[in-house]
Amino acid sequence: MNKKQKIILLSGLGLVIIALAVWLLSGGEIFTKTQVMVEKTDELFGHTYMEWEDKLVIGLDYIGGFFLAPVAFITGILFFLFRTKKTKE
Repeated sequence: MNKKQKIILLSGLGLVIIALAVWLLSGGEIFTKTQVMVEKTDELFGHTYMEWEDKLVIGLDYIGGFFLAPVAFITGILFFLFRTKKTKE
């Protein structure tokens, strides 16, 4: 493995780690959610009720399908393209 391949491999691995960290910090959901159920308290009567709130929670379907797969594919192609051929002397 030459120097260019090491840089490509480490860059791809770094992008994968950052994307997985963002996914875990945003909730670690499998599927993307656009609304979440939150518990609210009625100020007048004091009882609690559940209500849908608009909030984007990135899921593994978007992180994996639209980011990690292309990063892995491009990293693999570049890793293959920048190989060095050994010559016999």
